[in-house]
Amino acid sequence: MLFRFARVSVLSVWVALLALTGAGVMPTPAAAAQSLPALRLAIAEASASDAALQAFYRDRDFEPVWTTADAADRRTALLRALDQADHHGLPVARYQIDALRQALVDATNPWLRGKADVLASTIFLRYARDVHGGFLDPSRIIPDIFQDQPHRDPHALMLAFLKADPHRFMASLPPQGPAYNRLMRAKLELEAVARAGGYGETVQAEVLRPGDLGPGVVQMRNRLIRLGYLEQTASVAFDVRLQAAVMAFQVDSGLTADGIAGAKTLAALNRSVEDHWNDVVLTMERMRWINDGQLHDRLIFVNLADFHTRVIDNGELSFITRSVIGARDRQTPEFSDEMEYMVINPSWHVPRSIARRSYIPGILAGEATYMEILSGGRPIDPATIDMSLYSTSSFPFDLRQPPGPNNALGTVKFMFPNRHAIYLHDTPDQHLMDREVRAFSSGCIRLADPHDFAYHLLARQSDDPQRQFQGILASGRETYLHLDQHIPVHLTYWTAWVETDGRLRTRADIYGRNAILSRAIQSLGVVMPEASS
Repeated sequence: MLFRFARVSVLSVWVALLALTGAGVMPTPAAAAQSLPALRLAIAEASASDAALQAFYRDRDFEPVWTTADAADRRTALLRALDQADHHGLPVARYQIDALRQALVDATNPWLRGKADVLASTIFLRYARDVHGGFLDPSRIIPDIFQDQPHRDPHALMLAFLKADPHRFMASLPPQGPAYNRLMRAKLELEAVARAGGYGETVQAEVLRPGDLGPGVVQMRNRLIRLGYLEQTASVAFDVRLQAAVMAFQVDSGLTADGIAGAKTLAALNRSVEDHWNDVVLTMERMRWINDGQLHDRLIFVNLADFHTRVIDNGELSFITRSVIGARDRQTPEFSDEMEYMVINPSWHVPRSIARRSYIPGILAGEATYMEILSGGRPIDPATIDMSLYSTSSFPFDLRQPPGPNNALGTVKFMFPNRHAIYLHDTPDQHLMDREVRAFSSGCIRLADPHDFAYHLLARQSDDPQRQFQGILASGRETYLHLDQHIPVHLTYWTAWVETDGRLRTRADIYGRNAILSRAIQSLGVVMPEASS
C-alpha cells in the first residue's frame, strides 16, 4: 500500500517537472534532477498529494513562499494567528503549530526547506478556511442546515495573501464587526469565570417566589452574583433586589420577566459555564458560515432560537419584531438568500404536505371549503369533480386560498425565492405572538409587525412608504412590489450573543441543534479549558 502511494506521488512530481522544463518528452529522473534546483524539486514532491497546492506552486515555478529570508513577516503573521486560534474557538490540533515551528527551525537544507514550505502553506490554507468560513460541515451533521459556506478558492487565497500585508490579511479572515468581537471577549471572560470556580452551587428548588427564605434562595442569590446580576449581599431572603436580578436574568434568557423563579428560569439559571461557552463558540462558528467578507449596509436576520426578526442597517439594529417559527416537527431550516420583493394581498398556494394533512380529507368528505381547487393553474368547480375517484395521496388538484382577511399569509408576504419554500409573512393568528416559545408554523416565519416591517424596507425607495403600501392593500388585488435593492437574509440559530450593552443573551436550544453540534466540536477537541459548573 505504501509502495503504491509512493508511485502516485512520484508520477505527480514528474508531471509537475515536465511542466517546469517545458519539454515535450517526459524527462528521466536523472535529467529532471539536473534541470531543477533541489529546493524546487523538494517543493514539487512535497506538494504532489494536493492538486490545488501543487497547481499554485507550479504556477510560480515551485519557488518557496515561507522559507526565504524576505518571508519573515509571512511566517510571523501565520504563527501569531495560529497561536490565537483558540480565541476563535477553532480546533487548534488541526493546525500542527508545534510541528510547523519545528519544521521551520529544522529547515537547514533544500529538502527540509521544501517540506517546511509546503507544510506552512497547507496549514495556512486549513486555518484560513476554518476561521473565514467555518470548520464544520453542518449539512452533514444536521439535515436542516443549508448554509453555503464562503470557502475561498485555495489558489486565489494564496495569491491574495502574497499580494497583501500578511498581518492585515490574517486579521481580515474572521468575520469583521463588533458582534463577533463581543463574542470573542465573552468566550475569554467565561474561561476566566471557569478558572475562578464557575457559577457555584446549582439551585436546588422547584420554584422560588418573592418573600421566600431558605437554602434555595441562598443558592440562587450566590449564582446570580457569580453571573453578574447582583451585587455582593448577605441577605438570605428573596427580597426586592433579588427579584430585580431574577427579572434581569429572565430578560437576558428570553423568559417572561415575572420575577418568579419557576422551572424554566431555574433550568436556565443552573446551566453551567461550559454550556454558555459552547453556545458562544457555536454562534461564532455560525457567524463564519455567513461570512462573505462584504460590508452590507442592510441585512435581515431571523434568529430562530430567539423568535425575532431584525433589520441591521450599517451595523446597527434598526428594526425588530417578534416572530413565529416552524414547530419542532416542522423545523425552519437555516440558510441564507436575498429578499427580492413583497406580495401585498397574497394568495396562498397550499403546499402539498399541508394540503394532504389539513384540507384534502375534508374536501374528499364533501365538506365546504374556502379553498379554490386548481387544475393546470386554473380554478375548477368542485361540483364537477367525482371525489370518490381520489384518495388523499392521489388527489391530483392544487389548492389556493384567495386574498382576504382570513388568508393564512395575512395581508403581505416577503419573498426571497428558495428551494425550501420558506418566506416571511403576516398571519391572522397574531395571538401566538404573546407566547414565550413561538414554534407553531409549518416552517415559514410569521411576523408580529408585518406592515411596519414593510414600511421599513420600502423607506429607502419611497417618499411615503406607508401611503404606498396602504394604497395597494386597500385595492384588495394581489400585487407584487419589488425592492430596488435586494437584501441579504440570514435564517440562523443563535442561542447566545452579546448585545451592545455587553451582556450575554442566551436562549433555549428549541430544536436541539446545538446539542448535536456541541458533540461535533468536542470530537474535534474544541472544549472549554478548566470547565466547571
